[in-house]
Amino acid sequence: MIESLFHRWERRLASADTDRVVRPFSWGLDWIPGRERWPGAGPGEVVANFADGALADSDAFFDAPPTSDYRWLDREGASGDGARTLAFPSAIATPHPENNIVYGRYFPARASRRHSSGAAAGRAVLVLPQWNADAGGHVGLCRILASVGLAAFRLSLPYHDRRMPAALQRADYIVSSNVGRTLQVCRQAVVDARRAIAWLAGQGYERIGILGTSLGSCLSMLTTAHEPLVRAEALNHVSQFFADPVWEGLSTAHVRAGFEGHITLDELRRCWMPISPQAYIERVRGRRTLLLYARYDLTFPVHLSRNLVNEFNRRGIPHRLAVLPCGHYTSGVAPFKYLDAYHLTSFLLRNL
Repeated sequence: MIESLFHRWERRLASADTDRVVRPFSWGLDWIPGRERWPGAGPGEVVANFADGALADSDAFFDAPPTSDYRWLDREGASGDGARTLAFPSAIATPHPENNIVYGRYFPARASRRHSSGAAAGRAVLVLPQWNADAGGHVGLCRILASVGLAAFRLSLPYHDRRMPAALQRADYIVSSNVGRTLQVCRQAVVDARRAIAWLAGQGYERIGILGTSLGSCLSMLTTAHEPLVRAEALNHVSQFFADPVWEGLSTAHVRAGFEGHITLDELRRCWMPISPQAYIERVRGRRTLLLYARYDLTFPVHLSRNLVNEFNRRGIPHRLAVLPCGHYTSGVAPFKYLDAYHLTSFLLRNL
């Protein structure tokens, strides 16, 4: 009875978004550099071969060359909560200039809880919000983190809020039925996250964590796997593979519709393996990890989350597990959002 109640609630909340569009399928060859290396190969095989190469050398795939071009867009004290907006260039250039500038909102830790060696030292958390989060997404969570002594840096994902081209209403270019584009834009998100972490380290932060929700959770684990500066990761809604929740999930039914008749789940898994947590589980061994899922989730179906947890267990990789008594959308409403925030914040406080 409880499961049925939550599933109805989830579907009702999901139906509030009426701007979902079924976009045409594309292998996205224009997003695949060096595609001439496979002359005579079909488009699907080109993308799969590129993905295989990216997986074989993921350090190069997610490389984040340093930059010194960080700049504030507002003055200190302009915001009532002390937050300021930082901008810097993405290391990956896309065809949309507005997407090639990264924005982050920085929330300094409350003064009374700052590190004894100075305001800039101590602990900081990079926050990656969920797919289609607007500019206010996870700002409340960042304020909570700052209030307990953890500086927070809330990153705008590629093709989100002010990085979104005028022709888009949703952040479709980061998750869509364009296979190559999704692969490359998620890569961009990880590279952007690494540059944000480099900025935090440059400010003197010694203990850096990462927190991601839904799509942001996947991107956070990929970042942890390739960024040595990340000490702890709080993964809020998890899945073993990138392809599976897109294929099965409530929120991505319109994306799945674009795949129909063009690609199988196994083919999609191969193409998107470089952006799948499954590929990097061993690389987060030794990092402090929270895996959190919701018992009645229809967007990240529960068996997909449990598969990732089981894989951590099978490999003997230490982690902390939390299960919310709600669904994906309902984890963002009271009282469940407070329970979610408690799990995430308390884990990072203990492990940074």
